[in-house]
Amino acid sequence: MSKAAAFFDLDKTLMAGSSGMQFARVAARGGVVSRRQLWGWGVEHLRYRLRGTTDEKTTEVLRVARELITGVSAKTIERMGPEVMAAIVPRVYPQMLEEVHAHQDAGRSTFIVSAAGNDVVESLAAVLGMEGGIGTRYEVDAEGQFTGRLDGPFVYGPGKVTAMEEFARAHDIDLGTSYAYSDSLSDLPMLRAVGNPVAVNPDPPLAAIAKEEDWQVLRFERLGRRLTAVAVTVLATVAGFGASRVAANRRPEPRRFRPRRPQR
Repeated sequence: MSKAAAFFDLDKTLMAGSSGMQFARVAARGGVVSRRQLWGWGVEHLRYRLRGTTDEKTTEVLRVARELITGVSAKTIERMGPEVMAAIVPRVYPQMLEEVHAHQDAGRSTFIVSAAGNDVVESLAAVLGMEGGIGTRYEVDAEGQFTGRLDGPFVYGPGKVTAMEEFARAHDIDLGTSYAYSDSLSDLPMLRAVGNPVAVNPDPPLAAIAKEEDWQVLRFERLGRRLTAVAVTVLATVAGFGASRVAANRRPEPRRFRPRRPQR
Protein backbone atom coordinates (compact mmCIF):
# COMPACT_ATOMS: atom_id res chain seq x y z
CA MET A 1 0.00 0.00 0.00
CA SER A 2 1.44 3.38 -1.04
CA LYS A 3 2.32 5.83 1.70
CA ALA A 4 2.28 9.61 2.01
CA ALA A 5 5.39 11.77 2.29
CA ALA A 6 6.31 15.45 2.67
CA PHE A 7 8.47 17.28 0.11
CA PHE A 8 10.23 20.54 0.99
CA ASP A 9 11.69 23.12 -1.38
CA LEU A 10 15.04 24.38 -0.06
CA ASP A 11 15.78 28.02 -0.93
CA LYS A 12 13.57 30.53 0.93
CA THR A 13 11.37 27.67 2.15
CA LEU A 14 13.40 25.35 4.34
CA MET A 15 16.17 27.95 4.73
CA ALA A 16 16.56 31.71 4.48
CA GLY A 17 18.09 32.83 1.20
CA SER A 18 19.89 30.76 -1.38
CA SER A 19 21.93 27.60 -0.83
CA GLY A 20 23.68 28.39 -4.11
CA MET A 21 25.10 31.59 -2.67
CA GLN A 22 26.57 29.70 0.28
CA PHE A 23 28.14 27.19 -2.12
CA ALA A 24 29.52 30.04 -4.25
CA ARG A 25 31.31 31.61 -1.26
CA VAL A 26 32.97 28.31 -0.41
CA ALA A 27 33.82 27.69 -4.08
CA ALA A 28 35.40 31.15 -4.30
CA ARG A 29 37.67 30.39 -1.37
CA GLY A 30 38.63 27.16 -3.12
CA GLY A 31 39.44 28.94 -6.38
CA VAL A 32 36.57 27.40 -8.37
CA VAL A 33 34.66 30.71 -8.60
CA SER A 34 36.31 34.06 -9.32
CA ARG A 35 35.91 37.09 -7.07
CA ARG A 36 34.16 38.91 -9.90
CA GLN A 37 31.65 36.08 -10.32
CA LEU A 38 31.06 35.98 -6.57
CA TRP A 39 30.33 39.70 -6.53
CA GLY A 40 27.83 39.31 -9.38
CA TRP A 41 26.09 36.47 -7.60
CA GLY A 42 25.99 38.52 -4.41
CA VAL A 43 24.03 41.25 -6.22
CA GLU A 44 21.68 38.66 -7.71
CA HIS A 45 21.21 37.12 -4.28
CA LEU A 46 20.09 40.51 -2.94
CA ARG A 47 17.50 40.75 -5.70
CA TYR A 48 16.44 37.16 -5.04
CA ARG A 49 15.89 37.81 -1.34
CA LEU A 50 13.75 40.88 -2.05
CA ARG A 51 11.90 39.99 -5.26
CA GLY A 52 12.40 36.29 -5.94
CA THR A 53 13.69 34.90 -9.21
CA THR A 54 12.48 34.26 -12.74
CA ASP A 55 12.77 31.29 -15.08
CA GLU A 56 15.19 33.28 -17.24
CA LYS A 57 17.45 34.13 -14.29
CA THR A 58 17.42 30.54 -13.05
CA THR A 59 18.28 29.20 -16.50
CA GLU A 60 21.19 31.63 -16.74
CA VAL A 61 22.49 30.62 -13.31
CA LEU A 62 22.35 26.97 -14.37
CA ARG A 63 24.29 27.77 -17.57
CA VAL A 64 27.03 29.59 -15.65
CA ALA A 65 27.22 26.85 -13.02
CA ARG A 66 27.64 24.17 -15.68
CA GLU A 67 30.42 26.15 -17.33
CA LEU A 68 32.21 26.71 -14.03
CA ILE A 69 32.31 23.06 -12.99
CA THR A 70 33.21 21.65 -16.39
CA GLY A 71 36.55 19.91 -16.01
CA VAL A 72 36.55 20.29 -12.21
CA SER A 73 37.20 17.15 -10.20
CA ALA A 74 34.15 15.74 -8.43
CA LYS A 75 36.42 15.15 -5.43
CA THR A 76 37.15 18.89 -5.26
CA ILE A 77 33.43 19.70 -5.01
CA GLU A 78 32.86 16.85 -2.57
CA ARG A 79 35.52 18.22 -0.21
CA MET A 80 33.66 21.53 -0.03
CA GLY A 81 30.67 19.73 1.46
CA PRO A 82 31.37 20.20 5.19
CA GLU A 83 32.03 23.93 4.75
CA VAL A 84 28.88 24.36 2.66
CA MET A 85 26.82 22.55 5.31
CA ALA A 86 28.31 24.78 8.01
CA ALA A 87 27.07 27.81 6.06
CA ILE A 88 23.58 26.47 5.28
CA VAL A 89 22.50 24.84 8.55
CA PRO A 90 22.36 28.09 10.60
CA ARG A 91 19.97 29.48 7.97
CA VAL A 92 17.42 26.68 8.32
CA TYR A 93 14.14 27.98 9.75
CA PRO A 94 13.30 26.42 13.15
CA GLN A 95 9.62 26.59 12.20
CA MET A 96 10.27 24.39 9.17
CA LEU A 97 12.19 21.87 11.23
CA GLU A 98 9.09 21.65 13.43
CA GLU A 99 7.07 20.85 10.29
CA VAL A 100 9.58 18.15 9.34
CA HIS A 101 9.39 16.58 12.78
CA ALA A 102 5.58 16.74 12.82
CA HIS A 103 5.41 14.79 9.56
CA GLN A 104 7.91 12.22 10.81
CA ASP A 105 5.93 11.80 14.04
CA ALA A 106 2.83 11.18 11.91
CA GLY A 107 4.64 8.43 10.00
CA ARG A 108 5.41 10.39 6.83
CA SER A 109 8.92 10.41 5.35
CA THR A 110 10.40 13.83 4.57
CA PHE A 111 12.47 14.87 1.55
CA ILE A 112 14.17 18.00 0.24
CA VAL A 113 13.49 18.76 -3.44
CA SER A 114 15.71 21.45 -4.92
CA ALA A 115 17.47 22.69 -8.05
CA ALA A 116 20.67 22.68 -5.97
CA GLY A 117 23.25 19.97 -6.60
CA ASN A 118 22.17 16.52 -5.47
CA ASP A 119 25.21 16.06 -3.19
CA VAL A 120 24.33 19.25 -1.27
CA VAL A 121 20.65 18.30 -1.05
CA GLU A 122 21.28 14.74 0.15
CA SER A 123 23.93 15.87 2.66
CA LEU A 124 21.66 18.54 4.14
CA ALA A 125 18.78 16.06 4.41
CA ALA A 126 21.05 13.70 6.33
CA VAL A 127 22.26 16.48 8.65
CA LEU A 128 18.66 17.52 9.40
CA GLY A 129 17.57 13.94 10.07
CA MET A 130 15.31 13.79 7.03
CA GLU A 131 14.81 10.65 4.98
CA GLY A 132 16.38 11.86 1.74
CA GLY A 133 16.89 14.53 -0.88
CA ILE A 134 16.24 15.04 -4.59
CA GLY A 135 18.58 17.49 -6.32
CA THR A 136 20.02 18.21 -9.74
CA ARG A 137 22.65 15.68 -10.80
CA TYR A 138 25.66 16.58 -12.94
CA GLU A 139 27.43 14.07 -15.15
CA VAL A 140 30.91 12.88 -14.13
CA ASP A 141 33.24 11.25 -16.68
CA ALA A 142 35.49 8.21 -16.27
CA GLU A 143 38.31 10.43 -14.94
CA GLY A 144 36.08 11.76 -12.15
CA GLN A 145 35.59 15.21 -13.66
CA PHE A 146 32.36 17.07 -14.34
CA THR A 147 31.42 17.20 -18.02
CA GLY A 148 29.05 20.17 -17.71
CA ARG A 149 26.07 18.03 -18.74
CA LEU A 150 23.11 17.11 -16.56
CA ASP A 151 22.56 13.53 -15.43
CA GLY A 152 18.79 13.63 -15.23
CA PRO A 153 16.21 16.45 -15.06
CA PHE A 154 16.98 19.98 -13.92
CA VAL A 155 15.03 19.91 -10.64
CA TYR A 156 13.27 23.24 -11.13
CA GLY A 157 9.71 24.08 -12.17
CA PRO A 158 8.22 21.16 -14.13
CA GLY A 159 11.52 19.32 -13.62
CA LYS A 160 10.70 19.01 -9.94
CA VAL A 161 7.52 17.18 -10.77
CA THR A 162 9.38 14.80 -13.09
CA ALA A 163 11.93 14.05 -10.37
CA MET A 164 9.25 13.66 -7.69
CA GLU A 165 7.16 11.31 -9.82
CA GLU A 166 10.19 9.12 -10.58
CA PHE A 167 11.13 9.13 -6.89
CA ALA A 168 7.56 8.34 -5.81
CA ARG A 169 7.35 5.35 -8.14
CA ALA A 170 10.68 4.00 -6.91
CA HIS A 171 9.73 4.39 -3.23
CA ASP A 172 6.02 3.52 -3.38
CA ILE A 173 4.85 7.02 -2.40
CA ASP A 174 1.35 8.29 -3.12
CA LEU A 175 1.65 11.91 -4.23
CA GLY A 176 -2.12 12.33 -3.97
CA THR A 177 -1.95 12.07 -0.18
CA SER A 178 1.46 13.72 0.20
CA TYR A 179 2.49 17.27 1.18
CA ALA A 180 4.68 19.83 -0.59
CA TYR A 181 6.08 23.11 0.75
CA SER A 182 7.37 26.08 -1.27
CA ASP A 183 7.56 29.88 -1.28
CA SER A 184 7.57 30.62 -5.00
CA LEU A 185 5.29 30.67 -8.01
CA SER A 186 8.00 28.77 -9.91
CA ASP A 187 7.12 25.76 -7.73
CA LEU A 188 3.44 25.81 -8.65
CA PRO A 189 3.82 22.52 -10.60
CA MET A 190 5.38 20.90 -7.51
CA LEU A 191 2.61 22.16 -5.24
CA ARG A 192 -0.13 21.00 -7.60
CA ALA A 193 1.48 17.56 -7.94
CA VAL A 194 0.46 16.64 -4.38
CA GLY A 195 -2.80 16.47 -2.50
CA ASN A 196 -1.71 18.85 0.27
CA PRO A 197 0.18 21.94 -0.94
CA VAL A 198 1.52 24.42 1.62
CA ALA A 199 2.74 27.94 0.77
CA VAL A 200 5.60 29.15 2.99
CA ASN A 201 6.16 32.93 3.22
CA PRO A 202 4.76 33.02 -0.34
CA ASP A 203 5.62 35.62 -2.95
CA PRO A 204 2.58 37.71 -4.00
CA PRO A 205 1.59 35.60 -7.06
CA LEU A 206 1.73 32.36 -5.06
CA ALA A 207 -0.08 33.97 -2.14
CA ALA A 208 -2.94 34.94 -4.45
CA ILE A 209 -3.25 31.39 -5.79
CA ALA A 210 -3.03 29.89 -2.30
CA LYS A 211 -5.87 32.14 -1.15
CA GLU A 212 -7.99 31.37 -4.19
CA GLU A 213 -7.49 27.60 -3.85
CA ASP A 214 -7.69 27.61 -0.03
CA TRP A 215 -4.23 26.15 0.53
CA GLN A 216 -2.53 26.16 3.90
CA VAL A 217 -0.19 29.15 4.28
CA LEU A 218 2.70 29.48 6.76
CA ARG A 219 4.01 32.96 7.51
CA PHE A 220 6.81 33.55 9.97
CA GLU A 221 9.39 35.76 8.25
CA ARG A 222 8.76 39.43 8.90
CA LEU A 223 10.04 42.12 6.55
CA GLY A 224 12.45 43.55 9.10
CA ARG A 225 14.07 40.19 9.70
CA ARG A 226 14.32 39.56 5.96
CA LEU A 227 15.95 42.93 5.26
CA THR A 228 18.39 42.38 8.13
CA ALA A 229 19.37 39.04 6.65
CA VAL A 230 19.80 40.67 3.24
CA ALA A 231 22.02 43.39 4.69
CA VAL A 232 24.19 40.81 6.41
CA THR A 233 24.45 38.83 3.17
CA VAL A 234 25.53 41.85 1.14
CA LEU A 235 27.99 43.06 3.76
CA ALA A 236 29.51 39.60 4.03
CA THR A 237 29.88 39.37 0.26
CA VAL A 238 31.42 42.84 0.01
CA ALA A 239 33.74 42.17 2.96
CA GLY A 240 34.89 38.89 1.45
CA PHE A 241 35.45 40.50 -1.94
CA GLY A 242 37.31 43.44 -0.42
CA ALA A 243 39.45 41.28 1.83
CA SER A 244 40.47 39.14 -1.13
CA ARG A 245 41.54 42.21 -3.08
CA VAL A 246 43.44 43.66 -0.17
CA ALA A 247 45.23 40.38 0.40
CA ALA A 248 46.10 40.12 -3.28
CA ASN A 249 47.41 43.69 -3.51
CA ARG A 250 49.19 43.87 -0.19
CA ARG A 251 52.96 43.63 -0.35
CA PRO A 252 55.14 43.26 2.73
CA GLU A 253 57.36 46.27 3.41
CA PRO A 254 61.08 45.55 3.04
CA ARG A 255 62.93 45.27 6.30
CA ARG A 256 65.48 48.03 6.77
CA PHE A 257 68.98 47.05 7.69
CA ARG A 258 70.24 48.83 10.77
CA PRO A 259 73.86 48.31 11.69
CA ARG A 260 74.41 47.29 15.27
CA ARG A 261 76.31 49.72 17.39
CA PRO A 262 79.57 48.38 18.75
CA GLN A 263 79.43 47.65 22.46
CA ARG A 264 81.76 49.62 24.68
